[in-house]
Amino acid sequence: MRRSSLFLTGGFALLVLLALVAMASGRYALTPSEIMDSVYRRIAGQHSLRLSDEVLWQIRLPRIALACLVGAALGAAGAAFQHLFRNPLVAPDTLGVSSGAALGAVLAIFVGAGAAVAALAAFGGGIVTALASRIAAHDRVLTLVLIGVVVASLGGAAISLVKFLADPYNELPAITFWLMGSLAASTWRQVAIVAPAMLIAIGLLAALAWRINLLALPEDEAHTLGVHVTRLRAIVIATATVATAASVAVCGIVGWVGLVVPHMARLVAGPEFSRLLPLSALFGAIFLLAIDTLARAATAVEVPPGILTAFIGTPLFLVLLARRSA
Repeated sequence: MRRSSLFLTGGFALLVLLALVAMASGRYALTPSEIMDSVYRRIAGQHSLRLSDEVLWQIRLPRIALACLVGAALGAAGAAFQHLFRNPLVAPDTLGVSSGAALGAVLAIFVGAGAAVAALAAFGGGIVTALASRIAAHDRVLTLVLIGVVVASLGGAAISLVKFLADPYNELPAITFWLMGSLAASTWRQVAIVAPAMLIAIGLLAALAWRINLLALPEDEAHTLGVHVTRLRAIVIATATVATAASVAVCGIVGWVGLVVPHMARLVAGPEFSRLLPLSALFGAIFLLAIDTLARAATAVEVPPGILTAFIGTPLFLVLLARRSA
């Protein structure tokens, strides 16, 4: 318990430090004094047309906020799914949520819909896919995972078909860039829309943490301890699915966060879910913010974070597995 508290405190300090680095980094660099002056003017209610203020408040801060929200949501969803299915290889897209959300957005782009409609279609597609997988599985855990893998494969095939039929000059580039995942178009409006869904989802998982712990037990024992397993499992799946679908809707597919981050948190907090969940959310926010800052500041051309998470997440995951088996 004390170790988890220390890592939570240190993690929050690291997140604040990373946010300050992200504020200063980019094509238009900001000095610490410019950041402090801009914050002071905003607190004092002074309206300014300075470029530094516009860069900080309209571009960087909403992007930082969205990166933290998406990372926390994916980290929490990954921890919930891994605990629910008792499988360390499960990720938030195991039930086909990411593929369904991506298919919804791709179809919206294909028919010429705007960004808002594409985001709504992505959210709806993720929810529908997870719901279909659960109904088809009749609440059997192993069957649910297998159906999720099949649905994800079918969604990937459908996306490939739409890309094949898309206009190669207009629709196909938009679809390709969306599928890579990006936080470049972050706005305060997006933050305001997805923050309630993500925070409520994480809060609900935290409120049910002691019950979710019992899902690791055989169903008969969990029933004996007063837990309605079927209902609780449905709530956890729905909550984690909402968090995942909202994440995909605003920034596309950003893989590996929900798979790697819970393993990092588990090394610190152990399997107890009430300690695992906050660390997974915090580590997810740190991981994605660091990846996004590196993606836009390390090279002349911004690299999609969905690519960097794979390049960094793969060796990190192998190291974590080696440590667990040692």
